[in-house]
Amino acid sequence: MESLGSFGSIVGGFIAVQLLSNTGAIDINPNTLTVLSEYGFAGPQDNLVLAEMFSLKALQNSYNLALLVISGFMIRFGTRYAGGCTSGHAVTSLSNFQLPSLVAVIGFFIGSLLMTHVFFPFIF
Repeated sequence: MESLGSFGSIVGGFIAVQLLSNTGAIDINPNTLTVLSEYGFAGPQDNLVLAEMFSLKALQNSYNLALLVISGFMIRFGTRYAGGCTSGHAVTSLSNFQLPSLVAVIGFFIGSLLMTHVFFPFIF
């Protein structure tokens, strides 16, 4: 039965990419594009993924590779330390009124604000 679930995930992914993907131009706020260009990004061309960070060419740069590996370890540590992922705490546990999950979600929110507004400009 488990292999049937894996097959469904593969078929669902194929359907999502081939039939449900939006191929039109993406409308992004000009202020966002200005900030991205200040950080050295050309901005998203045909999708929301920045090619400077998420392409095979980006992995040839040792800084980008180190950044991805360290980020992966930090995500793994944080998930293990917090007892679950952000979605699990925010959706499932908060609906069950679990106080530890409320504390975790508040921590996730503060951490994401700090990353976006304090650390991200220094990294890039």
